[in-house]
Amino acid sequence: MTAQGDALRSAWLRAPPQSRRAIFPMCHGSAFTAAETLSFAAALNLVPCFTPVRSPESNGVSEAFVKTLKRDNARVQPRPDANTVLARIGAWITDYNEHHPHRGLGMRSPRELIRAQMQPAPCPV
Repeated sequence: MTAQGDALRSAWLRAPPQSRRAIFPMCHGSAFTAAETLSFAAALNLVPCFTPVRSPESNGVSEAFVKTLKRDNARVQPRPDANTVLARIGAWITDYNEHHPHRGLGMRSPRELIRAQMQPAPCPV
């Protein structure tokens, strides 16, 4: 397994078991449609979800994610070499999902939104 795969797997295993089946947004590029990528996603219990062809919105989401990781983590933390960065990516992704406020989610993190949606609705009576 690659260092990137190890980082992704590590971040995934730190997630709560009930939330481990997740959608894995993918584009239609050859790297993402390769059998090896799809089997790797399946091994991590990820559901491949291909973005619509020629969809600038989905590309924008991916670019925003990468931009945020770079701005909030890669540019401000020591990164003496590629292995150091690869070792930290899992923690950065966890931080992004657990603590980073997202404007589109009402300034909540994705995990906060999921936890709020999983709470039973209060009884109106």
